[in-house]
Amino acid sequence: TLDLSECGLQGKFPEKILQVPTLETLDLSENQLLQGSLPNFPKNSSLRNLILSGTGFSGTLPDSIGNLENLTWVEVRRCNFTGPIPPSMANLTQLFHMDFSSNHFSGHIPSLHKSRNLKYLDLSFNNLSGGISSTFWEQLVNLNLVLLSHNSLNGSIPRSLFLLPNLETLWLSNNQFENQLPEISNVSSSVLFDLDLSGNRLEGPVPISIIFELRNLYTLDLSSNKFSRLRLASSKPRVIPILKNQSQLSGLDISNNQIPGEIPNWIWEVGNGNLNFLNLSHNLLVSLQEPYSISSIRLLDLHSNQLRGNIPHMSTNTSYVDYSNNHFTFIPADIGNFMSETEYFFAANNSLVGVIPESVCKGIYFQVLDLSNNNLSGTIPACLIAQSETTLGVLNLGRNNLNGTLSDTIFPRNCGLQILDLGGNQLQGVVPKSLANCNMLQVLDLKNNHISDNFPCWLGNASSLQVLVLQSNNFSGHISCPRNNVSWPLLQIVDLASNKFSGRLSQKWLLTMEEMMVAETKSGSELKHLRYVISSNQFYEVGVTVTVKGVETMLLKVPNIFTSIDFSSNNFEGPIPEEMGRFKSLYALNMSHNALTGSIPSSFGNLKQIESLDLSMNNLSGKIPAQLASLNFLSVLNLSYNNLVGKIPT
Repeated sequence: TLDLSECGLQGKFPEKILQVPTLETLDLSENQLLQGSLPNFPKNSSLRNLILSGTGFSGTLPDSIGNLENLTWVEVRRCNFTGPIPPSMANLTQLFHMDFSSNHFSGHIPSLHKSRNLKYLDLSFNNLSGGISSTFWEQLVNLNLVLLSHNSLNGSIPRSLFLLPNLETLWLSNNQFENQLPEISNVSSSVLFDLDLSGNRLEGPVPISIIFELRNLYTLDLSSNKFSRLRLASSKPRVIPILKNQSQLSGLDISNNQIPGEIPNWIWEVGNGNLNFLNLSHNLLVSLQEPYSISSIRLLDLHSNQLRGNIPHMSTNTSYVDYSNNHFTFIPADIGNFMSETEYFFAANNSLVGVIPESVCKGIYFQVLDLSNNNLSGTIPACLIAQSETTLGVLNLGRNNLNGTLSDTIFPRNCGLQILDLGGNQLQGVVPKSLANCNMLQVLDLKNNHISDNFPCWLGNASSLQVLVLQSNNFSGHISCPRNNVSWPLLQIVDLASNKFSGRLSQKWLLTMEEMMVAETKSGSELKHLRYVISSNQFYEVGVTVTVKGVETMLLKVPNIFTSIDFSSNNFEGPIPEEMGRFKSLYALNMSHNALTGSIPSSFGNLKQIESLDLSMNNLSGKIPAQLASLNFLSVLNLSYNNLVGKIPT
C-alpha cells in the first residue's frame, strides 16, 4: 500500500511505480499539482485500489487496464483524462467502485456486464455519447448508485434501469435522452429514493407508475424536459389511495416542461404528508383542481404558468411560495392565516386587484415579499413595514396603484430592509425620515410617484446604498449635502431625472460616490450582481429600470460593473463640476434638459468606460473637448441644443 494523498506533491509521477507487481493500493488523491499518465499494466498486477482523484493525471486510459483482474476500487474523478473508456474494462470482474466523473472521457460507455459486484458507478460530467441499452444493466444487480448526468447520452431510458433491485440513486440529468419514459410495474420492492431525469428531451405524459411503483422515492426531478401531461390514465385525474403509500417522497420537481391543464388534486397527497418540495413552474398549467388541500409542503413553486383565479391558500407550514408570472387576480382576505411560517412570498407579475389584506401582517417571519407588477390599490399596511424590525429584508410593491402617504415614523428603529421598491405607484407626501433607520439599505426605488420633498441627505448613514432612484416625482430644492453627513461609497446607480431639483451640483456630494471613481477598469473583475441571498444557491435578483442611450431598459439583474447617473429634466444650473471627470467607471451619464452653463469639462476625457453621454438641451458653450475623441467605448453622444462652437473632435 502506498498512500500519498494530500501531500502537496508536484511534478510528474513515475509510471514504473504503477507497474510494481506487488502493489495493491495506490492513493495519490488531492495532489492538484501532480502530473502523470497511466502506463501499460502487466497481467500479473496485484493492484486492487487505484485512487487518483483531484490530481493532474491526463492522457488516455490504456487498454491494458483490463489486465487488472483484482481491481475493486478505481477513482479518477477531477482529473484530465481524455478519449474513450476502454472496452477491456469488461474484464474487471471484481470491480466494486468506479468513479470517472469530471474528466473529458468521450465515446460510448463500455459494457460492464461481467462486473457483477459493482455497487457504485459515477461517469458524470464527461463527454460520453450514445445510448444505454437495456441489456447493459441486467446483470448489474448489486448497483446501488448510478450517476451519468452532464454527458451527451441519447436515445431512450431503458426500463431495466428501474428494475435493479438495490439501486438507491439514479441521476441521468443534463443529457439528450428522448422519447417517452417507460411504464414500470412489479417493482414495489424497489429501494430507489433519489431519481433525477431533468434537463433532457423526454416527452409525452409523465408515467404515473413512477409514483405508483417507486414507493420509496425521496426526491424526484423531471424538470426541463418536454412532458405534455401530468395525469392519471383515466380521462380525469382523481385521488387514488395508493398515492398515500408514497410515504418517503420528499421532493417532486416537474418544472420546465409543457404540461397543460389543471393541477390534479391528488398531487398534494403524494408523500402521505411528507412532501416538502414541489416545483411545477414553467409549464402551461391553468388551474388547481378542486377540492385541494396543500397540507404539508414547505417549498411550493408554481411560477410562470397560466394559473387564474384567487391566490391559492398554501399550507401553514409553507416557508417558500412562488406564484409569480401567472394570471391570478385576487389575494384572499384571510391569506395571512396561512403565513405563520412563510419567509419568502412571491406573487409578482400577475393581474392582482384590490387591496393588500391586513392579514398579511401575520407573516411575522417574512424575509422577502414581492407583489410587484400588479394592479393592487389602497394604502400600504403600516404593520407590513413594521416587519422590517425583525426579518423583512426585501419589500417590493413597485408597479401597482398603491396610494396614500407614509407616516414619518413608519420605519422601525432597528429596520433591516435591504431592498425597498415602491416605484410606479400613486404615493404622495414626503419620504419618511424614519427610513434613515434602515442603515443596511442597498436599493431604494421611489420612481413614478407623487412625492414632494427635498433631497434625502438624511439617508447619508446608509453606507451600503447602491441604487437610488427618485425619478418622476416632485422633488425640489438644492442638492447640497455636507460631505461629512453623507457616505455612499457603493452607490452605482443614481436616477434623479424628471423632478424639480435646482441650483448648482454640489462637488462635495458628488465626491461621496466612490464606486464611480474606481481608477482601474472593472472589466477584469469577477462579475457579480446586486442580489439578496436566500440560500447558498438561490438569490433574489434586483431589477432596476434605467434610461441608457435614450432607451428605457429594465435591468433584470444589476451587475457590479454597471454605473449610471441620470440628472436629466430638472432645473440644475451653473457649470458641470470638473470633478465628474473622476468617475472613471461610469457607463452612462445623462444631464440633458437642465440649465447648465459653461464649457464641457476636459476631464470628461477620463471617463474611459462611458458608452452613453447626453448633455443636450442645456446652455453649454465653448468648444467640444478634444479629449472626448479618446473615449473608445462611447457609442451615443448627444450635445444638441447648446451653444457649442468650433470643430467636432476626431
